[in-house]
Amino acid sequence: MPIALTIAPTVLINTDSFDLQTTDKSVLSLEVGRDRFRFMVQNKHGKGIYLEDYTFPSLLIDRSMTDILPDIFREHSVLSSGPWQEIRIGVNSPSFTLIPTPLFRKEYAGSYLALMRGSALPAHEFAHSFTHEDEGFLSVFNLEHPLADFFSEVYPLQPIRFIHQVGALIQATADLDRHALTPDNIYLFFEDEFVTVIYRNMHQVRYCNRFGYKNVQDLAYYILYLLDEQKLGPNMIRISLYGEITLFSESYVELSRFLPYLTFGQIPPGLLLSTEFDDLPDHRYLSLYGLGLMSE
Repeated sequence: MPIALTIAPTVLINTDSFDLQTTDKSVLSLEVGRDRFRFMVQNKHGKGIYLEDYTFPSLLIDRSMTDILPDIFREHSVLSSGPWQEIRIGVNSPSFTLIPTPLFRKEYAGSYLALMRGSALPAHEFAHSFTHEDEGFLSVFNLEHPLADFFSEVYPLQPIRFIHQVGALIQATADLDRHALTPDNIYLFFEDEFVTVIYRNMHQVRYCNRFGYKNVQDLAYYILYLLDEQKLGPNMIRISLYGEITLFSESYVELSRFLPYLTFGQIPPGLLLSTEFDDLPDHRYLSLYGLGLMSE
């Protein structure tokens, strides 16, 4: 029998204006990964007023997410509240692909992922899709039945939307790019030993992929290869960094040897946040912020 755990957030942002009696006018955005769980609350004006970030100890990662989440949700004053105006859930699952809208057929969603993975989805997973209307494509990704069932049980009969983490990053970079001063922009999002790369030209997604790497030399090679394939000069292109990366990380030090225009990214201008969020690094929570930018 699993032992109940008391897990505390590593980051907690709260404001005096947050009232649990107003959840029906508030949006709850949650991000679920293999060893991370984060969530944010936006009030009726769309302003972020509450955030919690959990990182699971390495000794717990052999447990499934549906084993760990009940320990967080149990008696949590915010997560157990409701009903909510809407619940948005970002899933950092290993398989995703983008399909142009004219080519997408719902009945083939599993086949798209099987082609990408090289094997069919296991019985405990299913293919889910999210429509990026302004982009002209859909993101298709794998979602675990137990995880989807968990949230359906926690929030019964409430409006829930699932989106892949990469899909949330697409939402966020669309807002960032609308305010960019250059026609070509690359956004890198780091998490663990993976980097998600989104290249936008004239505000349109021209390239999107997630790449795993074991050392920073492989990372640099991949980024330089991408620039060459897209005919972008490394001495000219503006690259914005997001996620789990700092000025002192090996990834930054290595990339800065070849890319002179590296910058740590800013919060998407379209997202309102309370002043309590000012203490957080602007670049860290882009995928969670992308959930906050989803249209209703």
